[in-house]
Amino acid sequence: MRLTEPAHPHLDLAILVQRLAAGEKAWVASPVAERRDLLIQVLEAVDANAAEWVRIASQIKQLDPASPLVGEEWISGPYAVIGYAHALQDTLKRVADGAEVLAGYNISSAPGDRLAVQVLPHHTFDKLLLNGFHAEVWTRPGITEEQLHNGAGLGQRRPEQTNGVALVLGAGNIFSIPPLDVLYQLYAENRTVVLKLNPTTDPLLEIFRAIFKPMIDRNLVEIISGGAEVGSALANHSGITSVHMTGSEATHDAVVWGVAKEAAAAKAAGTPKLDKPMTSELGGVCPVIVVPGEWSAADLRFQAEHVATQRLHNGGSNCIAGQIVILSADWAQKDDFLAALRQALKAAPARPAWYPGCDVRVQTVRDLHPTAEAVGGTPERTLLTGLDLADARESAFSTEYFGPVLGVAELPGTGAEFLDVAVAAANDRLRGTLGANIIVHPRTIKTLGSRLRAAIADLRYGTIGVNAWTGVGFLIPRATWGAYPGHTLEDVQSGIGVVHNALLLDNTERTVVTGPFRPSPRSVLHGEKSISPKPPWFVTNRTAATTGRLLTGFAARPRWRALPAIFASALRG
Repeated sequence: MRLTEPAHPHLDLAILVQRLAAGEKAWVASPVAERRDLLIQVLEAVDANAAEWVRIASQIKQLDPASPLVGEEWISGPYAVIGYAHALQDTLKRVADGAEVLAGYNISSAPGDRLAVQVLPHHTFDKLLLNGFHAEVWTRPGITEEQLHNGAGLGQRRPEQTNGVALVLGAGNIFSIPPLDVLYQLYAENRTVVLKLNPTTDPLLEIFRAIFKPMIDRNLVEIISGGAEVGSALANHSGITSVHMTGSEATHDAVVWGVAKEAAAAKAAGTPKLDKPMTSELGGVCPVIVVPGEWSAADLRFQAEHVATQRLHNGGSNCIAGQIVILSADWAQKDDFLAALRQALKAAPARPAWYPGCDVRVQTVRDLHPTAEAVGGTPERTLLTGLDLADARESAFSTEYFGPVLGVAELPGTGAEFLDVAVAAANDRLRGTLGANIIVHPRTIKTLGSRLRAAIADLRYGTIGVNAWTGVGFLIPRATWGAYPGHTLEDVQSGIGVVHNALLLDNTERTVVTGPFRPSPRSVLHGEKSISPKPPWFVTNRTAATTGRLLTGFAARPRWRALPAIFASALRG
């Protein structure tokens, strides 16, 4: 069979897979130190191509080159890949040197017989640039510290045991995802990789090929474009030994089970169309649990912007976008918060509904909800209030909207009582387990005591953010990224397996990220241990583009003399 829309017009499918199989044999013979050198070459290539990457990404997303929103493309693009490559090469160096991967990392206990590995802050620059942010990777229950140490390094502990040729079906919304997924297959899973781009990202094909040239030249990686028929042909080719994808649950099921009657029959018989391992990251309906407390007017405004960012970042086209805000019906400031949220949604910078089908999805939601509010700012921004978590028919709890639509549901109670029922509702009523957010005032955190950490343990989500959007977890290279474990092909929800995970940890369950409730200087004035200003990923950050560009350059070449310009830009945001 001949590919119809590949990067190379005359590339035959059999030849492509054959080359990658030959590359696998070469990978077997490559010592870890050599593999690390290749990774560093990729890092340098990302740095060299970063500006052009961002220029093309901004065109794809129809962003004005002068818009602060271009900062999203710096931070969720080359910055994320460079940071990950730096962290992964450090792990490879430890493995190559025969050192403990987790030497120097703080390992503590977590609720439910789990262990927690602190992955942020990792070094002094983390403490300065992400001051007040903290992240841990939690293991599954019952894993011992000895097992944790022995498993760290995954495929690089046994580099000679390779696992064939992987197909990566690339995401079309966040442009660091395809290269990050390729690196994880190559290093964590010890597979050579063909990346089939989502058509949305086709304009970045040559950038990605330039970035991976050191690996393409060695037949370790190939990158092609094409439609669904190309992806299907590759997925079902006998020379492909596994498939990984980032996308929707519907696309996953089409790959695994087929479509229409074929899919129904295959599911009924328990015989997948796909006859090889499949891992995935598929998004879902992400909750934002707002724990009631006594907030100032500034707190209400800032946290409303925080929630608006969780929905509007990338135009709402994020697998980790907050979709359902869970409020206390008994919170005295509930109406004040909703007023601030409406204003934040309206006032956020306008941007086109760039992702294909967004306008149709928004109109479908509005047709189902006659009381939907068009809050302004752009025609698509929509707020749904009065959602009933007891209503089993409510589509907002089961359908990922992938656009600027935010729902609000209320539950009774305050304090720990409210938190417990909100956690239960998030677990039991919302489709998917990729990420959950909790917003809680520092005084309320003190009042809750150990109940907060117990609630975090009870949440069945792969990343949990406390006063920090779970999207921050995507940017932390040593954190894991993926659904809560336990999904199956028959009921995949947010996917199977993890990615990122630069420490190459085994038996992980989730990442927990915490951040400051207030930005500096209010955080300092109120006694919070944080000097971080408004984060550059906020959609309302006025210097996000400059800060994102400076952070990307710093990530590639960390140096003290670069910090003053970053701080100056961040403080103006």
